[in-house]
Amino acid sequence: MEELFGTPRLADLLPRVRAFVEAELLPLEKDHHHRPWPETFRLLDEKREKVKTSGLWGLHLPKEEGGLGLTLCEFGQISEALARTPFYGHYTFNCQAPDIGNIELLSKFASAGQRVNYLLPLCKGKVRSCFAMTEPEMAGSNPTRLATTAQREGDDYIINGHKWFTTGAEGSAFTIVMAVTNPEAAPHQRASMIIVPTGTPGYSIVRNIPVFGEAGGGWASHAEVRFENCRVPQTNRIGGEGEGFKLAQERLGPGRIHHCMRWIGIAEKAFDLMCQRAVSREIEDGVYLGHKQYIQSFITQSRVEIDAARLLVLRTAQKIDEQGAAATRDDISGIKYYVANIMLGILDRAIQTYGAAGLSDLTLLATLYQHERGARIWDGADEVHLQSMATGILKKYGLKKKI
Repeated sequence: MEELFGTPRLADLLPRVRAFVEAELLPLEKDHHHRPWPETFRLLDEKREKVKTSGLWGLHLPKEEGGLGLTLCEFGQISEALARTPFYGHYTFNCQAPDIGNIELLSKFASAGQRVNYLLPLCKGKVRSCFAMTEPEMAGSNPTRLATTAQREGDDYIINGHKWFTTGAEGSAFTIVMAVTNPEAAPHQRASMIIVPTGTPGYSIVRNIPVFGEAGGGWASHAEVRFENCRVPQTNRIGGEGEGFKLAQERLGPGRIHHCMRWIGIAEKAFDLMCQRAVSREIEDGVYLGHKQYIQSFITQSRVEIDAARLLVLRTAQKIDEQGAAATRDDISGIKYYVANIMLGILDRAIQTYGAAGLSDLTLLATLYQHERGARIWDGADEVHLQSMATGILKKYGLKKKI
């Protein structure tokens, strides 16, 4: 794979990233289930300093923000390497969701003042951020339907609304909120993106929403938040008024590459654990799980799926680098659907291979399944991506628009 999509920069960086993950982060996993989140963040902040001194900080950043200007295809391969330790890798390298998406958004569209006040601290890892778009009262599969409003009053916006599954809200310094600023405009031109510092009066976190009973903490949490007469200056708007949907597509296209490469890293982790179990679990004298045909089928199917998924995602990343996210819309839908499903399937097979132990905290498998089942829902449900991709294909065959 590295022969197909490798570059001289990756030839240097990937071994260094993998070595750091192996030496500094993987050993932390043995206490993952028993360590409180605040302690985890303290440990990882210490590891962040080591990343900086090793010269690996900011690999995802463009050159103008102090990074190396890696292409999406190059950084996708870094992202997979970091996912070898899914709860630690991306945060330690300051490229966890949703911060990486906000960094990409602000790097492209922020004003000079926004760059100084919000982008620069984010790039340095001094603050975290979140992104508030999904609403409990509206179908999340249709981002043009929003109830949150931002009404102009003098030089300010007054924001009122209710959001949920705002990832990483706990401990964030600011959120980027999607709110309707132009209610009479066409559906795709009604909303804007506005930066709201989380200390602004009227902004509040209602709760961290438990996912399969686990509320998480910090960036690994999903919050319900409210905006009640929340006043911010209009200079906090990103881009033009009514450009929120367009900016969301710019943000979410590359973001799905990051998700998919992270999921491939998780699939590889599950694959390793499954193979280790297959060769070590003796079920009869001299007979191991790996001798059984159904386990061999698990392993072969998983290996092929991971390799196929990686090719699809890196090809899509390369196309985004060359042609932009808009021209790659169908490919993005395809990988979002396919990779989420193969990852969950491989996690399930690995759990099955461990038997009842797979449901326990003996490994991270059960925790990963709990945390990642949302992959088929976040950033567009499977059903939406399947329909979107099919529509794009059928348009080429002359499918007419609905009347």
